[in-house]
Amino acid sequence: MSKLLVKPHTPDAEGIVTRITPQSAGWQYIGFEVAHLQAGQTLIRDGNDNEICLVIITGKADISTTEKDFGVLGERMSVFDGKPSAVYVPPHMKWTVKATTYLELAICQAPAKKGVAPYAIKADDIETVKRGSGTNVRYVNNMLTDTDPSETLLVVEVITPGGNWSSYPPHKHDTPIEGKETYLEETYYHRNKRKGGYVFQRVYTDDRSLDETMSVYDGETVMVPKGYHPVGAPHGCDSYYLNVMAGPTKQWKFSQSPDFADIAFQ
Repeated sequence: MSKLLVKPHTPDAEGIVTRITPQSAGWQYIGFEVAHLQAGQTLIRDGNDNEICLVIITGKADISTTEKDFGVLGERMSVFDGKPSAVYVPPHMKWTVKATTYLELAICQAPAKKGVAPYAIKADDIETVKRGSGTNVRYVNNMLTDTDPSETLLVVEVITPGGNWSSYPPHKHDTPIEGKETYLEETYYHRNKRKGGYVFQRVYTDDRSLDETMSVYDGETVMVPKGYHPVGAPHGCDSYYLNVMAGPTKQWKFSQSPDFADIAFQ
C-alpha cells in the first residue's frame, strides 16, 4: 500500500477514525482528523498552536468555543445532498462538538500565530462554483479561501460526477516561486456515492522520484506532500473530496504540468 494513502480505523475513545499529524505525514503544516460520533457523543479539545476548521461532513452538531456558542449546525445527511457547514477556531481556544445526530466531522488544522475570532461558515453562505468543461466538470464548495480571514488554512470540497476528472489538468504547488507558485501541503479526504466505488489518484513529480497511483475507496485519505495530483472518477462512481491545504503563505498559486500545457485549467 502506498505510504500516501491513509485508511480509516475503528473509532477510538474520541470517535477518531483517521488521524494525520505533521509527524506522521513527514511534513510541517497540516493536521487532519475525521471523527465518527454517535448522537449525544461529545468531543472536547483544548486549544493549541493550531487554528482549526471544524467541517460537518454529514449530520448535525451543537458547536461552541470558549468565546461563542454557535448552536446546532449541519444541513445534510449525505455529502452528495447539499452544502457543508463549518466553524473556524483560532489557536489556543477550547472547543466542544456535541453530535445531535450521527456525525461525520473533519478536524482541519495548521499552525497559526494568532488567527481570528471564531466564526461559523453556514451552508447558506457557500456558493457552489462549477469548474471545468466536458469530462473535466466538477462542483466546488469553498469554505476557507485565499481571501477568507484564516491565517494559514485553505479548506474546500469538490463533487466530481462519475466519468469525470478533477484536480486536472495536473498541477502542483510545492516550490515557492514569487508570484507564480506557493508551497502548500494538501490532504484529500474521499467519499464515494457508490457502495464499493472508488477513484484513482496519481501523485507524481516531473522527475518521477515520486510516482504513486492509488485506488482510493470511500473514507480514505490521500496525502500530497509534493507533485501533481489528479483524480479520476470511474463512470457511475460520483466522487466527493475534502481538501485541506496549508503552507508558509496562505495563497493558492500553482504550476501546471508542461505535458498538459495545451489544456486550460478552469
